[in-house]
Amino acid sequence: MSLAGSPHSAGQAGGFHRITFTGKASEYFGIWIVNVLLTIITLGIYSAWAKVRRNRYFYGNTVLLGRSFEYHAKGLQILIGRLIVLGAFIALNVIATLVPVLVLLPTIVVLIALPWLVAKGLRFSARVTSYRNVRFDFVGGAGGAFKAFILGSLLAVITLGILTPLASRWVARYVGSNLRYGGKAFDTDPGLGPLYKAWLLSAAIIVAGLLVVGAVVAVNFDTIAAMMDPAAGQGTFSVWHLVILFAYVGIFVLFGVAGLFYRAAVRNITWSATTFDGQHRLLSDVSLTRYAWIAISNVVVTLLTFGLMRPWAAVRMARYTWEHTGITFTGDVGELFSKIEEQGSAVGSEFMDFEGFDFGF
Repeated sequence: MSLAGSPHSAGQAGGFHRITFTGKASEYFGIWIVNVLLTIITLGIYSAWAKVRRNRYFYGNTVLLGRSFEYHAKGLQILIGRLIVLGAFIALNVIATLVPVLVLLPTIVVLIALPWLVAKGLRFSARVTSYRNVRFDFVGGAGGAFKAFILGSLLAVITLGILTPLASRWVARYVGSNLRYGGKAFDTDPGLGPLYKAWLLSAAIIVAGLLVVGAVVAVNFDTIAAMMDPAAGQGTFSVWHLVILFAYVGIFVLFGVAGLFYRAAVRNITWSATTFDGQHRLLSDVSLTRYAWIAISNVVVTLLTFGLMRPWAAVRMARYTWEHTGITFTGDVGELFSKIEEQGSAVGSEFMDFEGFDFGF
């Protein structure tokens, strides 16, 4: 679905303009159910085409200044890319099985190839996305991907999450600052201060929740210990079994809420620290609590309906996040996009249609 621009869109003045999302759950349900059934029938082969249909619907209903984005990938492109990666992985494991001394070969090759695959995937996803008939591009290399995704994740893990904001900054700068549109560059440079404020909020939520659980366990330690003793009351059920069960569920939800708060905050910080062509500034102002509520309630409703409400959940989240995203244009918008569209055809002719390494963008 593609929305044509309004007659006056070319002459729109600068200033702040929000993105809107026009998709409907009832429309997307028809696409989604066909995708699911055909993916099952074809033993997963159709999933490449399913992704294309899904993205075309969501991109085509994401609208800025009266014009929608477009997704140009083809199912065969994505399928070929997936088969290449799958075939290489199978071959490596066969070699490792036949030659035991090479047992670590698959892991080593994956670690070496992963940054390259990530960079290729980001480039593919950018190049099959367009706005006003002008495609995006991504110019990041494997070295930057290694730092942002491999080294950053490793540092976050070994420091028990303390360096997570640094890793988030590396990812944001790598993705945002290597993005191009019509030959013009984006630039993203979120500050560590705001990222650490977001991280501290999430950490505080986790610590507070664990303290409450710990206090409940400490106060009732003797009762819980007796219940857990296999020699006493074996096979009996008490309210404390429910307490322990809810404690486990509560901890799981706690980490989920903290993660969602951090994710929403990072989105706000990263988008709001991004400029296009050095002067047009992006903005994200999603509410942390509202974002977490939508994400959690989406999961609950989807589970309770055995997946049938998944289209509603996807549309609901897309509408909320995109409608809390915008850009402040400097100067005349029509003149800006006229210049970009003039350059766009030359840039677009250089895009390769065969690359199909799609790992998300």
